[in-house]
Amino acid sequence: MSKNGPSVMTSELPVGGSSGARTTSVSLEAGHNMEMHKRGSVKLDHAGQVQTSENYGVDVSKGQLKRNLKGRHMQMIAIGGAIGAGLFVGSGGALHTGGPASLVICFIIIGIMIMMMMQALAELAVLYPINGAFYQYIVRFVDPSWGFAIGWDYAIQWLTILPFELTAAGITIRFWNDTINVGVWITVFLVALTIIQFFGVRGYGEVEFVLSMVKVLACIGFIILGIIINTGGVPTDTRGYIGFHYWGNPGAFRNGFKGFCAVFVTASFAFGGTELTGLAAAEADNPAREIPKATKQVFWRITLFYVLNLFILGLIVPSDSEVLLGSSGANTKASPFVLAIQMAGIKGLPSVFNAVITIAVISVANSCTYASTRTLQAMALEGMAPKLLGRVDKKGRPIPTIILQLCFGLLAYVNESSTGGGKLFTWLLALSGLANFFVYGSICLAHIRFRTAWAHNGHSVAELPYKAAFGIYGSIFGLLLNVICLAAQFYAALFPVGGSPDAEVFFESYLAAPLIIILYIIWKTYSWFKHPTHRPLYVAIDKIDIYTGMREGQWAISGQGLSSEQRRESMVARDQNDAAFKDSKPRWKKILAIFF
Repeated sequence: MSKNGPSVMTSELPVGGSSGARTTSVSLEAGHNMEMHKRGSVKLDHAGQVQTSENYGVDVSKGQLKRNLKGRHMQMIAIGGAIGAGLFVGSGGALHTGGPASLVICFIIIGIMIMMMMQALAELAVLYPINGAFYQYIVRFVDPSWGFAIGWDYAIQWLTILPFELTAAGITIRFWNDTINVGVWITVFLVALTIIQFFGVRGYGEVEFVLSMVKVLACIGFIILGIIINTGGVPTDTRGYIGFHYWGNPGAFRNGFKGFCAVFVTASFAFGGTELTGLAAAEADNPAREIPKATKQVFWRITLFYVLNLFILGLIVPSDSEVLLGSSGANTKASPFVLAIQMAGIKGLPSVFNAVITIAVISVANSCTYASTRTLQAMALEGMAPKLLGRVDKKGRPIPTIILQLCFGLLAYVNESSTGGGKLFTWLLALSGLANFFVYGSICLAHIRFRTAWAHNGHSVAELPYKAAFGIYGSIFGLLLNVICLAAQFYAALFPVGGSPDAEVFFESYLAAPLIIILYIIWKTYSWFKHPTHRPLYVAIDKIDIYTGMREGQWAISGQGLSSEQRRESMVARDQNDAAFKDSKPRWKKILAIFF
């Protein structure tokens, strides 16, 4: 028996699972964009999934990336990959603006939205583990022009966040030594990121695995420490037992409804990067097994590392602390986590947590180089970005896009300028301020339309290799939450806390919206002449291509021209082999798999 499961997984597929059953050979007619009618025997891959002798519906000719991300990489990318300054620093400003109750409630709302989105994305990514992931899904299932706009906005978001994170990483060093210019540390971190890129996706995965592990341990450690501080267990803390004192004075909410609405963008920014597991599907060693497992981690990431951490934070740090006014960027002296430790009078630990924040910021910078490069490379292959950016070397590295991303990293030096550098940075970050809401909402919309097209073509939910836990209704709810959050942020941008309507303040918060509209108009106008099929406002349900890019093996279940009996037999064989794989695991792994 192999380490991947029972030996039956490498054999010809016996339909029905009995020893004397016949082997199925099915004729699969090519779907959209397929030029040849192929025939192949149904077999099982190493993961116990039904596969055919041909990669039906999978275009393997363009921009091939390497499947070098292992299960442990996917797990840590999901659970801690994007925990960074948004949580460790930005939450302080949100606490000061909205109060502890607003902070927790908004993060719960965004967390629910993220869960709905990730379930939808997991279903699509397992069925279509293609390069570019959700950008491709939006192009195919919603509208090419909208997909173009979302793809570029997503790429621009990560392109502009990289110089911000590099600067933030440099600023964290000032906690120990403020005599060395930040530009020196920017250079150090930029060189380190460049070296990581030489190792391709495996380098990204290994670095994220280590850094995410540190962040996860730090979050768990703070939860334990926070409980001890709150119950008066720290001898150096003169406050004694705190309980819910700060929820009563200065209060659970601050600045009314405006303060509540203002927290949404901070929460969205803090959760940014959760979708990277879907983007990594094309480079995962076994997406059919690893993406669902990684998706389960989202619940723990939301519950433990955001909601529970921030709930405890709101118990032990007063929201009216003047120190929190500086909680932006990577000003770790204003980090509410560092402040909580300092208020308890604990020596040495603030430096340790500052080191964690430095690691977290570097981790997000590493994610920046991955997210933008893979999105732009996929767009280039579809003609929606310069062709040069679509090139991949023999080791599966999209070198041109990596160079572009690292060049954007040089903008970090601009922030050191005393004449307008900070203002330029503010506007660069404004380009990505609302990007996550548009991206997450579009993923939910793509899933809704996919399910509709799937049913329209006579396919059942039972055929899907992974099913979103909340189905199409979860995606509808997720889309609705995104719309509500956009409306709340519009209100907060138009009527800012502590001020009156101001055009500059509004566009600093809402610039991403007109950017997406402009990008949409650009492609719709261009494609009107170059791609007539892109002229409609949306892709009609009967025109949606549900076959191209389908995972290996799915054609034996959902391919065109199959009878209902052939589909049923293939599903039975798939389910039997999945069950055999699960039964081959020791009991402790079965129990662990329920939660992780």
